[in-house]
Amino acid sequence: MNDTTRVDYQTDPSRYRHWKLSFDGAVATLAMDVAEEGGLRPGYKLKLNSYDLGVDIELHDALNRIRFEHPEVRAVIVTSLKERIFCSGANIFMLGLSSHGWKVNFCKFTNETRNGIEDSSRHSGLKFVAALNGACAGGGYELALACDDIVLVDDRSSSVSLPEVPLLGVLPGTGGLTRVTDKRHVRHDLADIFCTTNEGVRGQRAVDWRLVDAIAKPAQFGQAVQERAQKLAAGSDRPADARGVALVPLQRRLETDAIRYSHVDVQIDRHRRTATFTVKSPAAAQPADIAGIEAAGAGWWPMQMARELDDAILEMRTNEADIGTWLLKTEGDAQAVLACDARLKAHQNHWFVREVTGLLRRTLARLDVSSRSLFALIETGSCFAGTLAELAFAADRAYMLALPDDADRTPRLQLSELNFGTYPMVNGQSRLARRFYEEAGPLGAARAAVGQALDADQALGLGLVTAAPDDIDWTDEIRLAIEERAAMSPDALTGLEANLRFAQKETMETRIFGRLTAWQNWIFQRPNAVGDKGALKVYGKGEKAAFDLHRI
Repeated sequence: MNDTTRVDYQTDPSRYRHWKLSFDGAVATLAMDVAEEGGLRPGYKLKLNSYDLGVDIELHDALNRIRFEHPEVRAVIVTSLKERIFCSGANIFMLGLSSHGWKVNFCKFTNETRNGIEDSSRHSGLKFVAALNGACAGGGYELALACDDIVLVDDRSSSVSLPEVPLLGVLPGTGGLTRVTDKRHVRHDLADIFCTTNEGVRGQRAVDWRLVDAIAKPAQFGQAVQERAQKLAAGSDRPADARGVALVPLQRRLETDAIRYSHVDVQIDRHRRTATFTVKSPAAAQPADIAGIEAAGAGWWPMQMARELDDAILEMRTNEADIGTWLLKTEGDAQAVLACDARLKAHQNHWFVREVTGLLRRTLARLDVSSRSLFALIETGSCFAGTLAELAFAADRAYMLALPDDADRTPRLQLSELNFGTYPMVNGQSRLARRFYEEAGPLGAARAAVGQALDADQALGLGLVTAAPDDIDWTDEIRLAIEERAAMSPDALTGLEANLRFAQKETMETRIFGRLTAWQNWIFQRPNAVGDKGALKVYGKGEKAAFDLHRI
């Protein structure tokens, strides 16, 4: 299958083909009804509510609609409109036809969307109930695992299963194994049985094994789901009477070697295999009070910038796989950024500000797990301040131009309180805490510098940047760093960066991404999975997989 067709991550409910979104007071229902002929690419049918990237793009959009456009919603029921089937998981024929890179990136975006569900539950008071009205397998069960509560219909046939090992010779790639153990606390021997059987587990045994939270007979199923959703909603602090913020379409211009938005610009250099991301500060005065912030809505700079940056990351990650190094730059007025940071801090408990903070948190986390080399370039005219300084701390290296004798042109780095925990990575650490291994000395010195406009020598002394070349060495040092990076193995760099970016603390989320990188990159390329007689290749053809029985 051709993996070069451009993928667009922008959509809206009027264009959904696979999901139905409805609202009833504090409870929203997100119902999967996958169109068989609605695959993102030709060559397969999305039968039995199986999904591809297009289905997950709609899910990602629907979650953001609920977060921002419907603040009255406190609980979301995730269910299916097809009889006796919740979701059969990722479409097997799509996986069999796709390149390895497509499969891994598909799994990564799916993981991020699942993580986003848990992020909203943890930080925003938005709770999720998986209403499994039929068979639930593979990636469908992984979607259910991301929810706070799982209810399975007890109809003697509906079950939950992770059948990837026996059926396909691969693993549940969107966090299945990890959530079963780390989140559901399924005993490891029971999990072993569960993950090596085709038929799954149903009824009371699914409850006893902690695979679901409750079961209900078909006649009582709907009521049981509603009651559990209402109970979760009652514990949320999302407002009942607030006005939502419409997610207006992003204004984006796609060019041959560039992507341009209002506050984000991406310039591609195909010869050097680099993309320069330039994130701009507010160009106009931003509202100072909550009424003005609400009136600005999706046009409020922190929100619009985050939406644009998120879209740019996805565009480049999916559609420009050969561009291996991303250069992160900023441009504009640092004080304007810090003023927005002050508003985010002052109004952090307001539902809209909280959701914008969540959007920024998830966007920066998407950058952390992108398999690209990230170099931050802090130059004259930069505004790496507060929230935008997170780009420098997310980078694998940060270079800052030293101009000690030119005060007007000297770039500055400025910290705000938001750099100390507002935007944790997926391992729960701030980027500064990760940088300094949570050591009190350097973290305390960095916090003491909040409010100071640091030059290159000061930032280097505090350990906030990697190097500080002067204007004589700057061009050559950056050029050599980029050329050296481009000459190295992309596979080795992906492994190196993934290890170093999450060097200290492990969480369920880092294990999911780490296992995706390691296990998928190995198992999904082995002949036992994708060879001519591999399980993934012969699935649905009436042939039996032929395994190389050597243990590696």
